[in-house]
Amino acid sequence: MIYQLIVFLPLLGALIAGFLHRLTGERAAQIIPTAFLMMCAVLSWIAFFDISHGHEEKVTVARWIASGAMVVDWAFRIDMLTGVMLVVVTSVSALVHLYSIGYMEEDDAKPRFFAYLSLFTFMMLMLVTADNFLQMFFGWEGVGLASYLLIGFWWKKPSANAAAIKAFVVNRVGDFGFALGVFGIFMIFGSVEFDEVFAAAPGQVGQTISFLGMQFDVLTTLTMLLFIGAMGKSAQLFLHTWLPDAMEGPTPVSALIHAATMVTAGVFLVCRCAPMFELAPDTLWFVTVIGASTAFFAATIGLVQFDIKRVIAYSTCSQLGYMFFAAGIGAYEAAMFHLFTHAFFKALLFLGAGSVIHAMHHEQDMRQYGGLLKVTPVTAWTMFIGTLAITGVGIPLTYIGFAGFLSKDIILEASYASQNTGHLYAFWVGVIAAAMTSFYSWRLWFKTFLGRYRGDPHTLSHAHESPMVMLIPLVLLAAGAMFAGMAFYGDFVGDHVSEFWREAIRPAVEQAAAHGGVVAEAAQGAADHGASDDHGGDHGGGHGPEILHAAHGVPAWVKAAPFFAMMIGLIGAVWFYIVSPWIPDALARRHTVAHDFLQKKWYFDELYDFIFVRPAMWIGNTLWKRGDGAIIDGAINGLAMGIVPAVTGAVQRAQSGYIFRYASVMIVAIAAIVTFILFGGIN
Repeated sequence: MIYQLIVFLPLLGALIAGFLHRLTGERAAQIIPTAFLMMCAVLSWIAFFDISHGHEEKVTVARWIASGAMVVDWAFRIDMLTGVMLVVVTSVSALVHLYSIGYMEEDDAKPRFFAYLSLFTFMMLMLVTADNFLQMFFGWEGVGLASYLLIGFWWKKPSANAAAIKAFVVNRVGDFGFALGVFGIFMIFGSVEFDEVFAAAPGQVGQTISFLGMQFDVLTTLTMLLFIGAMGKSAQLFLHTWLPDAMEGPTPVSALIHAATMVTAGVFLVCRCAPMFELAPDTLWFVTVIGASTAFFAATIGLVQFDIKRVIAYSTCSQLGYMFFAAGIGAYEAAMFHLFTHAFFKALLFLGAGSVIHAMHHEQDMRQYGGLLKVTPVTAWTMFIGTLAITGVGIPLTYIGFAGFLSKDIILEASYASQNTGHLYAFWVGVIAAAMTSFYSWRLWFKTFLGRYRGDPHTLSHAHESPMVMLIPLVLLAAGAMFAGMAFYGDFVGDHVSEFWREAIRPAVEQAAAHGGVVAEAAQGAADHGASDDHGGDHGGGHGPEILHAAHGVPAWVKAAPFFAMMIGLIGAVWFYIVSPWIPDALARRHTVAHDFLQKKWYFDELYDFIFVRPAMWIGNTLWKRGDGAIIDGAINGLAMGIVPAVTGAVQRAQSGYIFRYASVMIVAIAAIVTFILFGGIN
C-alpha cells in the first residue's frame, strides 16, 4: 500500500488543485498538494531504507493490456534503483511545492501551477516505478506533457510559448527513437517486460536484423534507439537546445524539472537497461562520447552567460554529461550516485537563483546584480554551499567533502580505470569540464553577491530576503549538498555497493555479461591491462564488478586531479571578478570571434534554424500558397465560380418553356440513338 500512496497521492493533489480549487479555495489548492508531497517524501525515505535492507518486490496494480501476444500488467518494480529515484523525485518535489507557495504568491493562477507540479510528479513516479517498457513510455510522455505545460505556464509571454513548443518538439525527436526501440524490443523478444527482455538479451549477442537491405546488430540497434530517447529527455549534445530556453518557466519549474527529475530520466533509463547496454559495446562507446562531449560543450557556454538561470541550466546539461559517460564506461552505480547528489545541490542553486530573482523583482541579468550578500544573506550562504558542492570542494585523497566532491570524483576515477572505448577521452574532458564548472559557478556567486551593486538603485531599495517558506527548502537542500555525499558514499560506490544495489544494477549486468560473452572478455582484458604498468597499479578496470574496485585503486594524481581542476577554476574566477574585474570585458573585446561563438551557444540554434526550420517553413509556405491556395483553392474556386455557373446558365437557357423546343430536342436525341444502333454501337 505504501507504494500506491507514493505514486497516486500526487495525482490526487493535481486533481484537487486543478478541478476543485473553486470549492477548496486558492490557499487549500496550494497546501493540499504540498502536504501530499510531504507525505510522499516521508514514505519514500521509509521505503528507501526498507529496500536497502533487502525488501525488493514487484507490486501489481492491475492488468493493463491483453492483446494477442502482448500481455502487460500495470506494476511497480521496487528495487534499489527505484528507491533512489523515489527519494530524489518526491524530496525535491515536496520542497519545490513548499517553495512555490512563497514564490508564486502574486500569481493569479496558483491552483493551475500546483496542479501542473503535482501532475508532473505523478508522471515521473510512473516512469521510475515502471516494470516494463510500455509503462515507462507512458510516464516518459507524461513528463513531456507536464513540462510543456509548466514551461509555457506564463502563456501570455510569446517567449514562454516558443520555449514550450521548442521543448515539446525536440523531445518528440528523442521520443520517436525511444518508441522505435520499444517496438523493436517487442518484435525481437515478444515481450516488453524488463525481466523477460533482460533474461533473453544475452541470446541476441551477435544476431542481426535486416533493414533496407542492410544488416544491423540487434542489441546495438535497440540500445541506440533507447539512448536517442535518453538524449532528448536529458538534453544531451544535438538534442540539448530546449533546456536553456526552458528557463522561461517559473523558477520552481527549473528546479523540479531541469535539475533533479525529468532531465535525469535518460540516465535512469540507461542504468535500468544496463543488462542490454552491457552487451552493446558500440552503444556504450557512443554514450561515453556523447556524455563527455556534452559535459565539455555545456561548460564552455556557461562561462559567458549572464542570465543567472541559464548559467545553472548549462551547468545541469554539463553534469548530466558526467552521468552519461559514467554509464558509458560501465560505472552505473557512480552515475546514479552523481544523480542522487546532483539533485540536492542543483535544486538548491535553482531555488537560490529564484530567491535572488524574487528579491530583485524578476531581474535575471547578473550584470544588474552585485553586493546582494547584505540584502539576501541566507540565500547567499546557502548558494555558497551549493557552489562548494557543485565545484567539488573537499579534502583530496579522503572521503571528506561536499556532495559533488565525492560523486564527481568517483566518476573520473572510474573513467580512468575503465577499459571501455573512449574512457580516457571521458576522463580528460571531465577534468577540463570540472575546471570550467568551478570557474563559472564561482563567477555566478561573485557577480551576484560580492562587489558593488550595478543595477537600478530603485530596484535595490525594494530588495529583500525571501520569506521563510522559501528559505526552509534552501536550508534543507544545503544540508543535503553538504552531507549526502559522505553519508551515502559507501552504499552507492564504496564497500557496501553489492549489498546496497542487490538485483537493481550489478547482478543483472554480471549475469548478462556472463551469458553474453562479449562483456566477459572485455572485463578479463581490462583486468589483465589493469595488472600492467599502464595505470601504475594492480587493479583491473572495464566492465563488471571490478570497475569500482579499480577506481578506488587508481594513482593518487588521478584522485587529486579534479581537486586541482577545481582550484584552477576558483583562482581564475577570483582573479577575473574580484582582483581584476576589467579582464573579462577586455578579453571579450580582444577575442570577439571566440566570445560570440560561446555567447551564441556554438551556433546550434542558428544551424538548426538553417537546416530544419527554414526548409520546413519554405515547404509549408509553398504548400500553403501554391499547393493549397493556387491548386486546391484555385480548382475549387474555378469549378464553383466558372464551370458550375456556365453549366447552370446553359441549362437555365435550355429551360425556355416552349413545347416545340422540347420536341425538337427529343427528335434529335432519338435520331442520334437510332444512328448509333444502326452503325453497330451495340452488339
